[in-house]
Amino acid sequence: MNPFFFPDVGHSRLVYFWNRSLPFNSTNETYCYSTAQGSTVLQGVTFGGIPTVLLLDVTCFFILILVFSIIRKRFWDYGRVALVSEAESESRYSRLSTSSSVPEELEYDNVGITGDDEIHDRCGEDAIHYLAFQRHIICLLIAVSILSVCIILPVNLSGDLLDKDPYSFGRTTIVNLQTGNNLLWLHTVFAVVYLILTVVFMRHHMKYVTYKEEDIVKCTLFVTGLPKNAKEEAIQSHFASAYPTCNVLEVQLCYDVARLIYLFKKRKQAEKSLSYYKHLYQKYGKRVQISTKPCGQFCCCEVRGCEREDAIEYYTKVTNKLTEEFTEEELTVYNHPLGMAFVTFQEKSMATYILKDFNACKCQSIKCKGEPQPSSYSRELGISNWRVTYAPYPENICWNNLSVRGLKWWFRWFCINLLLFIVLFFLTTPSIIISTMDKFNVTKPIRYLNNPIVSQFFPTLLLWSFSALLPTIVYYSTLLESHWTKSGENRIMMHKVYIFLIFMVLILPSLGLTSLDFFFRWLFDRESSESKVRLECVFLPDQGAFFVNYVIASAFIGNGMELLRLPGLILYTIRMIMAKSTAERKNIKQQQAFEYEFGAMYAWMLCVFTVIMAYSITCPIIVPFGLIYILLKHMVDRHNLYYAYLPAKLEKKIHFAAVNQALAAPILCLFWLYFFSFLRLGFRAPTTMFTCLVVSITIFICLAYTCFGCFKYLSPLNYKIEDLQGERGNDSDVRAFPPSSKFVPRVLHPHSTERTALTHREQHSYGTMEDTLSQAEDRSYSAGPASTQQLSKGSL
Repeated sequence: MNPFFFPDVGHSRLVYFWNRSLPFNSTNETYCYSTAQGSTVLQGVTFGGIPTVLLLDVTCFFILILVFSIIRKRFWDYGRVALVSEAESESRYSRLSTSSSVPEELEYDNVGITGDDEIHDRCGEDAIHYLAFQRHIICLLIAVSILSVCIILPVNLSGDLLDKDPYSFGRTTIVNLQTGNNLLWLHTVFAVVYLILTVVFMRHHMKYVTYKEEDIVKCTLFVTGLPKNAKEEAIQSHFASAYPTCNVLEVQLCYDVARLIYLFKKRKQAEKSLSYYKHLYQKYGKRVQISTKPCGQFCCCEVRGCEREDAIEYYTKVTNKLTEEFTEEELTVYNHPLGMAFVTFQEKSMATYILKDFNACKCQSIKCKGEPQPSSYSRELGISNWRVTYAPYPENICWNNLSVRGLKWWFRWFCINLLLFIVLFFLTTPSIIISTMDKFNVTKPIRYLNNPIVSQFFPTLLLWSFSALLPTIVYYSTLLESHWTKSGENRIMMHKVYIFLIFMVLILPSLGLTSLDFFFRWLFDRESSESKVRLECVFLPDQGAFFVNYVIASAFIGNGMELLRLPGLILYTIRMIMAKSTAERKNIKQQQAFEYEFGAMYAWMLCVFTVIMAYSITCPIIVPFGLIYILLKHMVDRHNLYYAYLPAKLEKKIHFAAVNQALAAPILCLFWLYFFSFLRLGFRAPTTMFTCLVVSITIFICLAYTCFGCFKYLSPLNYKIEDLQGERGNDSDVRAFPPSSKFVPRVLHPHSTERTALTHREQHSYGTMEDTLSQAEDRSYSAGPASTQQLSKGSL
């Protein structure tokens, strides 16, 4: 009988007796990653602890669902913040408020009836592409589940390398097969099949991601590198002189509007609060007294520090002050140009012609650089320093970040990402916490209990918690980088979160390098006995059990927490408590919803998908649980997109980047199989050489496709010139909207004032909470001021 020990979960220094002929009391050199002497971390649980972890996670999932069903309506409309949220633009507001003829109350009571058409109308086409991507992943995992469970799993069970104990998880893994077993070829072939299936499903998804730009975007170029003293007339004259066949419709210079946007938002909140109390005064003829301190709604009597003030007078004073500051800033903002401009042409072909002229590489002797057509304004405008690209969607531009550029942007980017790397790389896994606890004998009182709750549930729960915290850290770090577009922000966020998550969740735990001190000893200390790591011990049965438990935790606890959105609820509660008055609570309720973070959500989902695919061959039982994860996440995301987040307008590049990132999953599966074959069979083994060849060809094709543009004729994403006759309807719609109002920040629109927008929004109701509050105020005013104070406290 082969002595076999499950891994030390705390250190991930797996204890496996590789040489079957050696006695049980052999030296530690025969073990893989020998455990610390006197270690108290528990080992040896039934079937890798999967049944216990599954039961606990399912129980937690139902508890989370119960909690969500209680708070979704009772906590200030928290369950439907997107429906009661105000819109930041007229187009978004109309889409949010008129997308469906079904009343919002009935809509929310029927959470499960939202179809793709309703989601498209309310959330936009980016949400549809995201959900379609998930459906393709679901179909892929259904196929992989059938193949893995029906073919790979029986093959693994047919081996006899491990014992015949039915409760042994190792029998379901590839480790159970003998070294010379020809059935190992089956695993290699199926790894290639999984790669082909992934490519087929992703290619099918990409065909249905429409790559059609609005005319106003394709007709507009974004020019950077302009002199700060450049004038609109000079730019327009340059294009008219250098490109006589290209008709310029509009030139819009960019200005530093960061502070103006801040003042605009603050003034808007004050005006809404003022309008609220004016409405109450007109209706009841009574003026409300409020405390102007934070948490002033809890002041029940006038004491020192809680003096009360007339609400209308207070918000009138605040509004006038902010209006004055806004007007002063608006007058000076035109004195701070950024050296950028949006240039709109009459037709797409004109913009394309100029774009090619600026980006063409013209070789002269030993110099190769682009020399655009000159004009008499070339020297004044410094056209040799221009960088010209297509303009992003106006809704996609982060106007307040355009002022951060050049060395300032790169220095900020370097400092933020260096700090992020230090924090996230050296604190990658919860195993560090558990190994530290083990050194202090924290688990010593229960060292005789082989309890899967301690050895499997808590480590996987900690790993999920860290992986849930990581996207939040990366999200805020990406916001601090001040990207110019939301698409670029989401795309960078997706890549960074995915890379960090893969290192945290998959690579380092799989290699056993989860303890920081052990990592450095293995990396640098060549004389230490512990530096002699036996890499053949990496692919052991309980490694797979740990990741199965992680996928189970992500499926039930992870999706339950996404539905509950506990961090958002905590932030929402704090903001509501800090509000000074009832009007401010209304403002907070209408401003709580945020745009969906497609980048972070893509990365988190693709991380779990990569774990599933990477272990789908070596540990096939992981795939059905992965399918459950994707199914639950699809349902949760449909609900959150519709009820909890505002629609986002992004470029299609982020969806294409997600498709390319998904292809890394089967490639990592091939890598895992190659390493296993190399360490178990040697490099000269036929299966090892075949897997190496497939991996090399795959990597070469990916690099050529990504970096050099080869094989692009195979992609359905080729740019095509749209038939202008078929687009006349869209052209008329775009022309009806003045170009000058497209690429100008809302705060600089001369034809739209906040007063008109506010009046328009006041004509609509924002949900049951507001109606209930108004009815309560009717009763309170009839009862007198004392009831009003009780209402202010009781509405919390």
